[in-house]
Amino acid sequence: MKKQEIEELRELIEFLKQHGVAEYEADRGDTKIRLKFNPQESAPAGLSELARLLKAAPAAAASPVASAAGASASETAVDPESGLHFVKSPIVGTFYGSPSPGASAFVAPGDHVEKGQVICIVEAMKLMNEIESDASGEIVRCLVTNGQAIEFGQPLFTIRPV
Repeated sequence: MKKQEIEELRELIEFLKQHGVAEYEADRGDTKIRLKFNPQESAPAGLSELARLLKAAPAAAASPVASAAGASASETAVDPESGLHFVKSPIVGTFYGSPSPGASAFVAPGDHVEKGQVICIVEAMKLMNEIESDASGEIVRCLVTNGQAIEFGQPLFTIRPV
């Protein structure tokens, strides 16, 4: 491996550790990388702690952006207090609300979306992954900004189901 490749690998390892990724595998031509990290020595979070963290996440990540995102293979959640559905990221990557720089956003608050409709792109390892809405309804709010690094399971949008 070249010195630059080793430095990139170090940065990747640091990024994976920082975001709590337990296992990572990549195959690029003749180079194959598989990383597996030992779980941290900590007590597992209870369901009540997990519910508290999920409820706090949308408020902490809120942003008045006119772009939207969704996830076809993501976990979903409905806020019982407001009846809103959270579309979550199915992968770690960089969020983009439009198909290209300068293009209009896939969706904006107030737009009606159908289940399976592309609502954003998440770039992961230089691959552009189209994210589809996993519910039909009205986009209420985009919770992330264009170009923002996002994590697996992070809420991206709120949708008012119809």
